[in-house]
Amino acid sequence: MYKRVLLKLSGEQLQGKFDGGFDAERASWIASEIRKATAHGTEIVVMIGGGNYARGAQLTGGGVQRVTADNIGMMATMMNAVALADVFNSEGLPARALTNIKADQVADQFTHRRALSHLEKERVVIVAGGIGRPYLTTDTAAVSLALELDCDVILKATKVDGVYDSDPHKNTDAKRFDTLTLQEAVERPDIKVMDKAAIALAYDHDQSLVVFSLLETDNIARVIAGEPIGTTIS
Repeated sequence: MYKRVLLKLSGEQLQGKFDGGFDAERASWIASEIRKATAHGTEIVVMIGGGNYARGAQLTGGGVQRVTADNIGMMATMMNAVALADVFNSEGLPARALTNIKADQVADQFTHRRALSHLEKERVVIVAGGIGRPYLTTDTAAVSLALELDCDVILKATKVDGVYDSDPHKNTDAKRFDTLTLQEAVERPDIKVMDKAAIALAYDHDQSLVVFSLLETDNIARVIAGEPIGTTIS
């Protein structure tokens, strides 16, 4: 059983049944799944993406500078974080949204001390704004945050049940890995579960990851309990 974990959620997972935006029904289901893990004392930090609203890489061009586009992407993550915190709290799962970009009227600024204080009070900490700077993805921010908060593992919740050597939706012969080393994840071009900067940071600090399917009932609790689900990269 892990004591403290970082759960990386993509913005797309929060759009649920919609083509974009925020699906409160999906968020409520995620809350119920996380509550199963916190019931056993595990502390949970969530790094949230913003792709259901805006992706910096897609917005760049046509007069929109890359820095501006990335800033828009970070603001999208903030919309997700404050909405997710509201849903979690309404479902009886105490949660607080913190942001790495300054927006005092909307959410509290992330600080190391504030995050630890919320965790000690058994609240889920939802972090928005990525790392607070352009040119860095929320994957890289997730690894950085996990290291800063001394998380035992990073849990990357995805649409598939682990890491494959090619896209299993396009290639029926795609091979799934039960385990990978961090070095393999950095060096192999066919491993694309996170951007290479994020994996390299994890490799430099020996930070293990588990990649698993979000939308399977009990999966979050089972992964946190140490069951062999998905792909472990260590």
